[in-house]
Amino acid sequence: MNQKVKDFNDYRSKMNDRILSVDNKVMKRLYNLDTNTYAEGALPVKTKEMLGLVASMVLRCDDCIKYHVERCKAEGVSEAELFEIFSVANIVGGTIVIPHTRRAVEYWDALKEG
Repeated sequence: MNQKVKDFNDYRSKMNDRILSVDNKVMKRLYNLDTNTYAEGALPVKTKEMLGLVASMVLRCDDCIKYHVERCKAEGVSEAELFEIFSVANIVGGTIVIPHTRRAVEYWDALKEG
Protein backbone atom coordinates (compact mmCIF):
# COMPACT_ATOMS: atom_id res chain seq x y z
CA MET A 1 0.00 0.00 0.00
CA ASN A 2 1.26 3.47 -0.87
CA GLN A 3 2.58 5.29 2.23
CA LYS A 4 0.37 8.34 1.62
CA VAL A 5 -2.72 6.11 1.54
CA LYS A 6 -1.56 4.12 4.57
CA ASP A 7 -0.87 7.26 6.62
CA PHE A 8 -4.28 8.74 5.82
CA ASN A 9 -6.16 5.54 6.65
CA ASP A 10 -4.18 4.88 9.84
CA TYR A 11 -4.79 8.41 11.13
CA ARG A 12 -8.48 8.33 10.20
CA SER A 13 -8.99 4.99 11.90
CA LYS A 14 -7.06 6.02 15.03
CA MET A 15 -8.99 9.26 15.45
CA ASN A 16 -12.38 7.71 14.68
CA ASP A 17 -11.68 5.09 17.35
CA ARG A 18 -10.72 7.85 19.80
CA ILE A 19 -13.84 9.89 19.07
CA LEU A 20 -16.15 6.89 19.31
CA SER A 21 -14.47 5.70 22.53
CA VAL A 22 -16.17 8.58 24.33
CA ASP A 23 -19.71 7.51 25.04
CA ASN A 24 -21.35 10.46 23.29
CA LYS A 25 -24.73 9.50 21.85
CA VAL A 26 -24.85 12.39 19.35
CA MET A 27 -21.42 11.59 17.85
CA LYS A 28 -22.24 7.88 17.64
CA ARG A 29 -25.54 8.63 15.92
CA LEU A 30 -23.86 11.05 13.53
CA TYR A 31 -21.31 8.41 12.53
CA ASN A 32 -24.13 5.88 12.14
CA LEU A 33 -26.10 8.26 9.92
CA ASP A 34 -23.02 8.76 7.77
CA THR A 35 -22.52 5.01 7.40
CA ASN A 36 -26.17 4.40 6.55
CA THR A 37 -26.31 7.29 4.07
CA TYR A 38 -23.76 5.57 1.84
CA ALA A 39 -25.37 2.11 2.06
CA GLU A 40 -27.06 0.53 -0.95
CA GLY A 41 -30.57 1.88 -1.43
CA ALA A 42 -32.59 3.43 -4.24
CA LEU A 43 -29.21 4.71 -5.44
CA PRO A 44 -26.28 2.31 -5.78
CA VAL A 45 -23.29 2.78 -3.47
CA LYS A 46 -21.12 3.83 -6.43
CA THR A 47 -23.48 6.72 -7.24
CA LYS A 48 -23.63 7.81 -3.61
CA GLU A 49 -19.83 7.85 -3.38
CA MET A 50 -19.61 9.94 -6.55
CA LEU A 51 -22.14 12.39 -5.07
CA GLY A 52 -20.17 12.45 -1.82
CA LEU A 53 -17.00 13.27 -3.76
CA VAL A 54 -18.63 16.19 -5.59
CA ALA A 55 -20.04 17.57 -2.33
CA SER A 56 -16.71 17.17 -0.55
CA MET A 57 -14.87 18.96 -3.33
CA VAL A 58 -17.34 21.85 -3.40
CA LEU A 59 -17.05 22.12 0.40
CA ARG A 60 -13.24 21.89 0.02
CA CYS A 61 -12.66 19.18 2.62
CA ASP A 62 -9.44 17.39 1.66
CA ASP A 63 -9.94 14.56 4.17
CA CYS A 64 -13.45 13.92 2.82
CA ILE A 65 -12.15 14.11 -0.75
CA LYS A 66 -9.49 11.48 -0.03
CA TYR A 67 -12.05 9.24 1.64
CA HIS A 68 -14.50 9.47 -1.26
CA VAL A 69 -11.78 9.12 -3.93
CA GLU A 70 -10.74 5.89 -2.22
CA ARG A 71 -14.34 4.69 -1.93
CA CYS A 72 -14.98 5.59 -5.59
CA LYS A 73 -11.97 3.50 -6.61
CA ALA A 74 -13.24 0.61 -4.47
CA GLU A 75 -16.65 0.90 -6.16
CA GLY A 76 -15.11 0.62 -9.61
CA VAL A 77 -15.15 4.24 -10.73
CA SER A 78 -12.92 4.58 -13.79
CA GLU A 79 -10.47 7.40 -14.29
CA ALA A 80 -12.69 8.81 -17.05
CA GLU A 81 -15.65 8.83 -14.63
CA LEU A 82 -13.48 10.38 -11.93
CA PHE A 83 -12.54 13.29 -14.17
CA GLU A 84 -16.21 13.84 -15.02
CA ILE A 85 -16.89 13.99 -11.28
CA PHE A 86 -14.12 16.58 -11.01
CA SER A 87 -15.70 18.52 -13.88
CA VAL A 88 -19.04 18.72 -12.08
CA ALA A 89 -17.36 19.73 -8.81
CA ASN A 90 -15.34 22.49 -10.49
CA ILE A 91 -18.36 23.87 -12.38
CA VAL A 92 -20.47 23.91 -9.21
CA GLY A 93 -17.70 25.04 -6.86
CA GLY A 94 -15.75 27.34 -9.14
CA THR A 95 -12.05 27.67 -9.70
CA ILE A 96 -11.35 27.63 -5.95
CA VAL A 97 -11.85 23.84 -6.24
CA ILE A 98 -8.88 23.44 -8.62
CA PRO A 99 -6.27 22.99 -5.82
CA HIS A 100 -8.47 20.28 -4.30
CA THR A 101 -8.69 18.61 -7.70
CA ARG A 102 -4.89 18.54 -7.84
CA ARG A 103 -4.70 16.82 -4.45
CA ALA A 104 -7.51 14.43 -5.40
CA VAL A 105 -5.63 13.39 -8.55
CA GLU A 106 -2.45 12.96 -6.50
CA TYR A 107 -4.34 10.70 -4.08
CA TRP A 108 -5.96 8.73 -6.94
CA ASP A 109 -2.48 8.14 -8.37
CA ALA A 110 -1.27 6.96 -4.95
CA LEU A 111 -4.20 4.52 -4.81
CA LYS A 112 -3.32 3.18 -8.24
CA GLU A 113 0.26 2.54 -7.07
CA GLY A 114 -1.19 0.10 -4.57
